[in-house]
Amino acid sequence: MSGTRTPARAPGPGPRAPGLRRFLTERPPRQERCELCAVAVAEADHRHLVDIEKRALVCACVSCALLMEQPGAAAGRFRAVPNRYLTDPDHRLDDGAWEALQIPVGVAFFFRNAALDRLVALYPSPAGATESELEPSAWTTVLGDSRLAVLLEPDVEALLLRRTDGRCECYLVPIDICYELVGRMRLLWQGFDGGAEARAALETFFEHVVRRAKPVREVGRP
Repeated sequence: MSGTRTPARAPGPGPRAPGLRRFLTERPPRQERCELCAVAVAEADHRHLVDIEKRALVCACVSCALLMEQPGAAAGRFRAVPNRYLTDPDHRLDDGAWEALQIPVGVAFFFRNAALDRLVALYPSPAGATESELEPSAWTTVLGDSRLAVLLEPDVEALLLRRTDGRCECYLVPIDICYELVGRMRLLWQGFDGGAEARAALETFFEHVVRRAKPVREVGRP
């Protein structure tokens, strides 16, 4: 591969010794809190914000997330992560398209970094989220005419791609679930190919995405 691979910060625990893991699982779960107002939020189902300055995801309650959706809130530092899942059945990707993107594994996600004004391509790996250098011309050729690419919101949404059995699936998803996938793969990865547990988790993850994704034609043409 001609592109460079650079580890990028992503949420997700690293390897732990068995004794430490047992100790941690026996402790009461830590209460998740909104990182803006400190109110308690549901651990498995709460909103996220992107902290533009720190390039980090922030847990948020519903009220704070709604507040950050308003233009000019917090001087634009925080952006609420949307909750939409879209697919474009009319836009086909094949093996040739995947090779043009120069991604060495079967799953990757792309988002636009507004501060840098460029696209970022990342893929899960045992080290976390790994960045692959992306040629603008490759993006334009492969995804530039997709309605999903036109709808993509900078910083808070991503185009999630998966290559299976000679075809490529593409979804527009919230950016936080991409980092959730990264963390899960980092935790479960074993051996060279990830192992059976990681592959099963990947299948479950994409089943969830497929169930939630609506065809883009149902939400109107951009």
